[in-house]
Amino acid sequence: MQDATHLLEESLAGQSGPAWLGALEELADEVGYFQPLSAKHNAAFFDGGKTLLVSFETLQSVQNINSKAHPIGFEMVRKKGWSLLSFFSDGETWFRDPSIYRYFDRLIDDGFFEDFDQVIFYGTGSCGYAASAFSVAAPGAQVLALNPQATLDPRVTEWDDRFRRMRRTSFTDRYGYAPDMLDAAQRATIIYDPKVELDAMHAALFTRSNVDKLRMSYFGSALDLQMLRLEIFYPLLSAIGAGDAVPNTFHMLHRERRKDRNYLRAVLGDTEDAKRWGFAKTICNHAAEALNAPRFKKRADQIAALQERESAQPAEPE
Repeated sequence: MQDATHLLEESLAGQSGPAWLGALEELADEVGYFQPLSAKHNAAFFDGGKTLLVSFETLQSVQNINSKAHPIGFEMVRKKGWSLLSFFSDGETWFRDPSIYRYFDRLIDDGFFEDFDQVIFYGTGSCGYAASAFSVAAPGAQVLALNPQATLDPRVTEWDDRFRRMRRTSFTDRYGYAPDMLDAAQRATIIYDPKVELDAMHAALFTRSNVDKLRMSYFGSALDLQMLRLEIFYPLLSAIGAGDAVPNTFHMLHRERRKDRNYLRAVLGDTEDAKRWGFAKTICNHAAEALNAPRFKKRADQIAALQERESAQPAEPE
């Protein structure tokens, strides 16, 4: 594999759908294999080291992950020498397809996962559901799932009206209820934004003794893109591979948000809505210094003036 990692530097940008899959197949054939599974699902394996990353992505989302339109796991193959088994869906299918169940059955029968010292499942959103659900195929695996759904079975999550078209899809047969499938995992990490109410409600369903639920407030549902932007995604994945304490590592890495303009604006907005002017001024002064942002300093001055005006107003008679 070491002699073939240069192939994974080739850009796949500018291609989509079948063309992108065709280019990926050429790369996979050099260092592993490419496996069509159904009309909407494909898998690709890249043979490397004794740590295996099993990732789930959509053909649409992979175009936005990086400038080369690479699967998210390529970075770990190139930099860490990991092996990679990537699954791709055309659209959000939650990977609810019997062809995928049968493929995992074959992997189990062949002892595929037993060839690796460590297996890590990863996905976000609908793909986070799949990473959690299929992790049961490799007992002792680690799981990293960003804002995953637990199930779309309306008997359990009728309150989630975002994916109505999926309500006819069975989430009660094999690999169905994602939180239960995590029982065989060594450790699972669920990261979500508690301010996205429906994501937080799904996260609550993942409460298990072997699950760490970590909050990433003010970053929305596209946590993969946000974590990549903050440059904390790959360090966190590396820490999982190294066996580090994930919550401690995450909280250390997540301190980067204190220097993120978008995050500080969001916190400031909430603080001002609550009329917590002292805290709002503290945020502005911090942002002005950390980001060298004169607009935040100007806003701090405006808040100070507002506080003076409010304190100068006579109290209303009782």
